[in-house]
Amino acid sequence: MKKSIILTVIIFILISPLLAKIQVSIIREKLENEDVIEKLVPFAERDFKPYLDDKWIGEAVSYGCYRKGQSPGGEGPSKDEVYKDLTIISQYWNLIRVYNADDDTERILQVIKENNLPIKVILGIWLVNQDNDPAAKEANIINALRCIELADKYPQIIAAVNAGNETQVFWSGHKMDSNDLIRYIRTLRLYTKIPVTTADDYNFWNKEESKAIADEIDFIITHIYPLWNGKTLDESIPWLDKTYNEISAFHNGKQVVLGEIGWATIYNPDKKGPGEQGTLIKGEVSLQAQEKFLIQLDDWIIKNHVTTFLFEAFDESWKGGGEASGANEIEKNWGVFYEDRTPKVSFKNYIKHKAKTNKQILKEEK
Repeated sequence: MKKSIILTVIIFILISPLLAKIQVSIIREKLENEDVIEKLVPFAERDFKPYLDDKWIGEAVSYGCYRKGQSPGGEGPSKDEVYKDLTIISQYWNLIRVYNADDDTERILQVIKENNLPIKVILGIWLVNQDNDPAAKEANIINALRCIELADKYPQIIAAVNAGNETQVFWSGHKMDSNDLIRYIRTLRLYTKIPVTTADDYNFWNKEESKAIADEIDFIITHIYPLWNGKTLDESIPWLDKTYNEISAFHNGKQVVLGEIGWATIYNPDKKGPGEQGTLIKGEVSLQAQEKFLIQLDDWIIKNHVTTFLFEAFDESWKGGGEASGANEIEKNWGVFYEDRTPKVSFKNYIKHKAKTNKQILKEEK
């Protein structure tokens, strides 16, 4: 009997890589041929639970790992650089969001696992419009396959999978066909066991066409930016509250996670035109404004118990045109830490305020 069990285990170990290759080949063929992927029936929603050792970790953060001179598709961070980032992050957050399934993302997951860091991850895959674009389609397929691989490899770390980022909202620069998005969502739900979602701007989730996408996912990730939507500091939280509740009601109370929200510290007011920062932004943009917003947002999160990803941990100079654009490009300046990983005074003051508030709450509870 023992010999039979041992032999079975050995055979399983030997054939597992072959089975994995066969599965990858099947998934790839379906995505390449744009086959219809049937929706799982019955569709049982998978619970997204942002907890770590029974502790709610819904005060979360978006993590872009790239430092000066680094960028997606180019030079990425070393494991040592990632470790330094994550040791900073884990002092304040236990849940992070990343935007693609690639070598840099696997490095992040490896560092978390190897160092037993108290961090869980929403894993993203970057999707773009693939109509009549074989290269874009291949990139989408590679990202999806890598995501499935990583979800299987790091089940204790990855809390959910996010297929695509802002691929449906009308202003998206990489807007893709909704049927293609659904095909990737169904593929991820078929070949993983964790919650699957997609992230988009509130200005998609409040439209009737968003319901077809919402019916395919386990929970909704929405982006709500008061600053980008012309709100002042005083208007920001009331507008956020109204917008969030409208989306939740529109989708019949389906779980809605706030996947991006923040307040930049620098912008270019001279950059005018439709959709440009100098035209859309009406609120104060400064370190002082970021500090006030962080404090107000924190109060809202705690009061409403909404899982919220602050955008973002670190400034990223590769964004907004990279070296071809000025340092005052807004996309470079959403972090609460500078690119060199030193905290902004806005964040330091926010942390002091939060510590003082928590101390007062504990005192009152006693």
